[in-house]
Amino acid sequence: MKKALFLDRDGIINIDKGYVYKIEDFVFTDFIFELALQYQQKGYLIIVITNQAGIARGYYTIEDFNVLTNWMIKKFHERGIYVTKVYFCPHHPDFTGVCRCRKPNTGMILDAKREFDIDLKKSILIGDKESDIEAGRRAEIGELILRKH
Repeated sequence: MKKALFLDRDGIINIDKGYVYKIEDFVFTDFIFELALQYQQKGYLIIVITNQAGIARGYYTIEDFNVLTNWMIKKFHERGIYVTKVYFCPHHPDFTGVCRCRKPNTGMILDAKREFDIDLKKSILIGDKESDIEAGRRAEIGELILRKH
């Protein structure tokens, strides 16, 4: 089994400006590349898990999200960092009803576990909200880091 570094996007990978979906609005946090490279060198898969309620709210489309995501992955790759996969939840309970993927639910984490044969007990989750940490707790991820800015 593999181990993974699960990263929230907004607030951890990029500065959270609220519903970021355009490349020109996406600003990487000053620590993310060094952090991701450090864990990759220790054998961790890099997996992004992100709630994207802006899709459910109609602020932007899945296509908009995919364009930004592909650009973001390319920026990691340019620095020698391989993002294994980006999981996203396009739902919001007020607009689309309850789902299994929106954090603090564990759907994205459990999908990654199945898809990449991940040992969650040996994995780490870094998030900036309690809902990120709660999702990690519910999925029984070994180490949970709340990083507030």
